Amino acid sequence: MAKEIKNNHLYIDGCDTVELAKTFGTPLYVYSVSEIREECQKIQAQFLTRYSKTRAAYAAKAFCTTAMLQVIKSEGLSLDVVSGGELYTAIQADFPAEHIEFNGNNKSIEELAAALDYGVGRIIVDGIQEVGLIRALCQEKQVVAKILLRITPEVSVSTHQFISTGQKDSKFGIPLDEEILFPLVEEVIQAPELDFYGLHFHVGSQLSDNRSHLAAVDAALALVQTIHERFDYWIKELNVGGGFGVRYTDADIRQPYSYFLDPVMEKIDAFYAQHQSERPTIVIEPGRSIVAEAGISLHTIGSIKTLPGIRTYASIDGGMTDNIRPGLYQATYTGILANRASEAATQKITISGKACESTDILVKDLALPPVETGDLFATFATGAYGYSMASSYNNLQIPAVVFVENGQAELAVKRQSYEQMLQNEVVPSFLREGASSK
Repeated sequence: MAKEIKNNHLYIDGCDTVELAKTFGTPLYVYSVSEIREECQKIQAQFLTRYSKTRAAYAAKAFCTTAMLQVIKSEGLSLDVVSGGELYTAIQADFPAEHIEFNGNNKSIEELAAALDYGVGRIIVDGIQEVGLIRALCQEKQVVAKILLRITPEVSVSTHQFISTGQKDSKFGIPLDEEILFPLVEEVIQAPELDFYGLHFHVGSQLSDNRSHLAAVDAALALVQTIHERFDYWIKELNVGGGFGVRYTDADIRQPYSYFLDPVMEKIDAFYAQHQSERPTIVIEPGRSIVAEAGISLHTIGSIKTLPGIRTYASIDGGMTDNIRPGLYQATYTGILANRASEAATQKITISGKACESTDILVKDLALPPVETGDLFATFATGAYGYSMASSYNNLQIPAVVFVENGQAELAVKRQSYEQMLQNEVVPSFLREGASSK
């Protein structure tokens, strides 16, 4: 186990969190590299080695740093990026271009150009206009782009509406409407600048039920058949997305990858066997499931306020600026006092952040030992969408990131300084001291 309690302290991957806080300060993101590797190896065992012609592309949006991408590269996974910044990070990490796919619903001309210049393996088209942009750039650069069309499979998903993406009314993907989709398919098949690789869908995030994936596969395979019948074309790749849920609290159900992927592959294999055709490459895009539970956040408790008969608030030196998810879509977390990890939990404490927002509540009414100013609070499962969604609201510094493995601890991201916070600011000449007020 990468997390354990010894001598009343919480340890992660062989490192004492109390010592980590003393060495690197708080707030602090801490990642167990061993746990990240373990998740990658589960994907290898339950999908990549079990089935031929498969790939797994880590969804960089969950947590994208050069150190993280080095781990992903070393574990043999591909990479899914959605912006020029994520692509730039991948380039700085020397990630192999052929193993990068470029996703996203509003790619700029500059981003597409950068993707083509680096030679990314796939561009996943999210809208009709994007095809024309890619074609023009390919003509200019005299290259051919491998593309997939992202469809909206029009399935219902059991998750928060803010992280549901497979329904028809979505900003993501191309609708299945006859008059929209099939002229586009015909264009990309015939375009000399494009190599039409296939289809992509993503139904949502934090899922513990496989029914939406299976319904989306049915929709995608029906489309595959129609494309073959109309255009005499078999796709080369089908990307079924990710969204595999993790355990934030004991109330969450975490299913193994095989729970989702075995029935998906059974459906796909049966379809191609029926049509006596070779199955295309099948791709998945796990992000949260690889990194969420591998990460924890450490905060120091400051002000404590008790409202008799209501609740006790213990404020931390961070909050929604380093974990926006509770305020954004009521995400739930749990944690412990890392410096008093073995003590009995006899009080209910609400952990609140220091941002000037009433929604800046990390965990409500959590059972803890009687808290004291200076205690170290560890929030579990903050490895996904913590650092990647962090902000400097209220001019709070974005925390440092530490990677730990087998008792070793080193910085992966330095703490943001106040100087860095202001480094892009300039004062217009007409506001400078001595300037005319006319």
